[in-house]
Amino acid sequence: MRFVAAAAVVLCHFSLYIRGNPDFWRNLGQVGVSFFFVLSGFVLTWSARPDSPARAIWRARAAKIFPNHLLVAAAHAGLMLLTGKAIVSAQILPTATLTQSWIPGFNLTTAISPVSWTLSCEVFFYLAFPLLLTQLRRIPPRYLWWAAAALIAVIFTLPVVAQHFVPNGKPMSPLLPYLDNDAWFVGFFPLARAFEFALGMVLARIVAAGKWFQLGMAPATVLFVLGYWLSMGSGLYSFAAATVIPIGMLICAGAVADVEGRPSPLRHPYFVRLGEISFALYLVHKPVIDYGTKLLGIPHFSGMALVDQVVVLTPLFGVALLLAWLLYIGVERPMMRHWARRRPRRSASHRAACRECPARTCPGRPSGADLSGEEDGAERSPAR
Repeated sequence: MRFVAAAAVVLCHFSLYIRGNPDFWRNLGQVGVSFFFVLSGFVLTWSARPDSPARAIWRARAAKIFPNHLLVAAAHAGLMLLTGKAIVSAQILPTATLTQSWIPGFNLTTAISPVSWTLSCEVFFYLAFPLLLTQLRRIPPRYLWWAAAALIAVIFTLPVVAQHFVPNGKPMSPLLPYLDNDAWFVGFFPLARAFEFALGMVLARIVAAGKWFQLGMAPATVLFVLGYWLSMGSGLYSFAAATVIPIGMLICAGAVADVEGRPSPLRHPYFVRLGEISFALYLVHKPVIDYGTKLLGIPHFSGMALVDQVVVLTPLFGVALLLAWLLYIGVERPMMRHWARRRPRRSASHRAACRECPARTCPGRPSGADLSGEEDGAERSPAR
């Protein structure tokens, strides 16, 4: 599911070069981002252990996000300098610290690493997660649906607030036909996007408590496609409000199918591997598109024919996949293994005893289990 959502964002950014309904392509990216936000809240809550301290959660999230982000942002900045594109000094610190989404202004939010604004939102979600989880666990199961309804109501209210109470700004771009202040408040402001993350948390508790109604993956997918189709032309509502309900349905249906072990093509090992590199793919695809098309001499809004799209854009997508895989195995996975959790300290006598012990999987010996640091946060069992 993560890979499908990441691929939707990639296709959205490819839309600068292809023909078609701009609403269709733009909404692909917006739905993909909203899907990630709801999914993050869902799986972190699903896998959270009651004894996990907040610092352990923050440590794992920081180990996953910042090494990949800083490396890709530095590479993107280098490409900007090599191609004569100016870097404004005021853009560097907010981008490096992932605080850029708190500052109004589309040019700053998407300056050096254009897609990292979503990480700015995710960092806020992760910081707030331990507190939100504590409050969520206090809600009796019979009131969980009311909590979900309240969050959905707030998400639908945000575009109204933006249109009536946020100061008017200037038009953003042909791809984003909104006023920049309105779009920032609804689409980029971490506090506004946090309601999608919180909804994912509530939905996880609904499923875990057995309060989810029976809805298979097939009907959930149909409802999702229908919701996506109806979201086109919905203006600011297309950022989240128009599709958040079918997104929640699809995620819950997928979770139930996974728990019950139902067959699904998305559980194929190849899709699982693609899901593992989806975060890296999300980070690297934009510079691949921007500088790959520039190298090939393809301008924005060139309106390429279908054959040209396949011939040119498919190899670029392949390059993005290759770089994502290299980033995953070279940076993300090693950083998660070494820094995602603290290793227990053992005395010298304990270490000596472990070296002499023939048992390879005793309780006092590091098991080799890998806290993968994916959004699920689940600890993988070591091979016996």
